[in-house]
Amino acid sequence: MKRMLDERARTLLKALVERYIDDGQPVGSRTLSRASGLELSPATIRNVMADLEELGLIASPHTSAGRVPTARGYRLFVDTMLTAQPAHPIEVPPEMAVAREQLHPDQPQRVITQAAGLLSSLSNFVGVVTAPRKAGVFHHIEFLRLGERRVLVILVAPDGDVQNRVIFTARDFGQAELTEAANHLNQHYAGLSIDEVRERLRHEIEALRGEIAALMQAAVQAGSEALAESVDQVVLSGERKLLDVPAFGNDMGSLRRLFDVFEQKTELMRLLEVSSRAEGVRIYIGGESQVVPFAELSVVTAPYEVDGHVVGTLGVIGPTRMAYGRMIQIVDITARLVGNALSQR
Repeated sequence: MKRMLDERARTLLKALVERYIDDGQPVGSRTLSRASGLELSPATIRNVMADLEELGLIASPHTSAGRVPTARGYRLFVDTMLTAQPAHPIEVPPEMAVAREQLHPDQPQRVITQAAGLLSSLSNFVGVVTAPRKAGVFHHIEFLRLGERRVLVILVAPDGDVQNRVIFTARDFGQAELTEAANHLNQHYAGLSIDEVRERLRHEIEALRGEIAALMQAAVQAGSEALAESVDQVVLSGERKLLDVPAFGNDMGSLRRLFDVFEQKTELMRLLEVSSRAEGVRIYIGGESQVVPFAELSVVTAPYEVDGHVVGTLGVIGPTRMAYGRMIQIVDITARLVGNALSQR
């Protein structure tokens, strides 16, 4: 794609995308002539625009003679024409200077909530942050018989946090058997991570009675799920701001589907999980892949680190027509601020 465009076409595409991002109106050849600074005849510009349209980089809305960028056009712009780069080292713009004071390292969940709000207020779109995954370590475990084949698992974390989970067992266990299994886990596995316990149980399963081993495995799975759910994994802020975006506000069907995504959070988690494995800021443009399910949507993300380890992802969710250079800077700096605040703990 890059080789198929000459410098003139690239200049015109860049000018068209920037102009459309600025005012949201389809760009005509006369406007593009002024915006690009190229001394070209209207006929020449129309020919180039026709070529760009044939390549799928711009499109013509039915109600206008002007053109707008497509997802492919935005992608080419973002990948090869965007001049803004993430600030390195941190250069906090004036409007973000207060951010350092807003993030309180003594309360990690509060940092996450404030960061989502900060991203939303600075971008005027939706801010999203995944909370750091809790270390799946248990300090103490207890089993309580609730009834036939129903057992309450009580899991105590090192910080005193208590999680309860009901599991259903293949056979009925007496309380004495449950106490025996709990004592075995507390004696041999306390202080290990859930993953380490699961791995050791897998290797030691032959040394344990089959029923007790199955009970322990079910308890470990329940403990893993309980710890994962003990923190709100995805924090969102500013969803209502999308009501003011014409691309969404005028299409209640799209808006409804979008809010379903926000509510269920499954697709968001999948996207942010992909982002956490990437380095630096990433931009996902709707319509170009299955990662972002809406053609009118773009997501700008970055992972954040605590003590040198990536523990979560944050970003901005908004329309494809967004000021990408500014969003990159907002997301990049916020990721660094959150990482610094949580590392200070």
